[in-house]
Amino acid sequence: MPDAVGPHPQYDVFADEFLEHARSGLFNAHYDRPACLSLLGDVSGATVLDAACGPGLYAEELTARGASVIGFDQSPRMVELAAQRVPTGDFRTHDLAAPLDWVADQSIDFVLFALALEYVDDRVAALRELRRVLRPDGALVLSRQHPTGDWIRHGGNYFEARVIEETWSRGWHVRYWLTPLEHTCEELHQAGFLIERLREPRPTEQAAAIDEQRYEQLNREPTGFIAIRAIPNPRGARSSADAR
Repeated sequence: MPDAVGPHPQYDVFADEFLEHARSGLFNAHYDRPACLSLLGDVSGATVLDAACGPGLYAEELTARGASVIGFDQSPRMVELAAQRVPTGDFRTHDLAAPLDWVADQSIDFVLFALALEYVDDRVAALRELRRVLRPDGALVLSRQHPTGDWIRHGGNYFEARVIEETWSRGWHVRYWLTPLEHTCEELHQAGFLIERLREPRPTEQAAAIDEQRYEQLNREPTGFIAIRAIPNPRGARSSADAR
């Protein structure tokens, strides 16, 4: 697997600033986090793997809901912030380009993979590792940028998978994959998952007080994120030969 696109070193540079932005910002606190947590459902007593955990904002909420959280991120600074925020969690620096050899087979009840899929080059390999550690009755919840919104912003061939490099409004330089929705569905299929639910979230009502214009836009246009709940396919992952 090639080097993952992110989040280290790009996120390491602005990890602290990202924490301040994401703690109460519209897109994170009032849009993606509520959607992902809703798809996870009751996590009380469950072991949750927070993949690409960032500064621990999801882990904090999961812990408050009674889960035991194991988390990792490619950014060492993000891992430090997560450990400070959730002292009871088990966090470490790890690159999804490498196997999760420190997590046993079928030892995890839920995997949360929020807003990080598009930063990984070999997404099928990463998703297969997440499936390996999930219990047969477990579930993966992932979110990603809405592919239609990406296409509206960048244009070109919607069906062409390509790497985008851009600088966001705060001066954050990022590099990620722009792929159509069918690619994500197929990648999950090849990794051995069955899609149980797919949501195009709407922001919470509190988001209107933060940015009314963006709140209204996200309630009428596919320009934000999508969230997916997937379960392990009992038939297993498809091999490379099966995929041809």
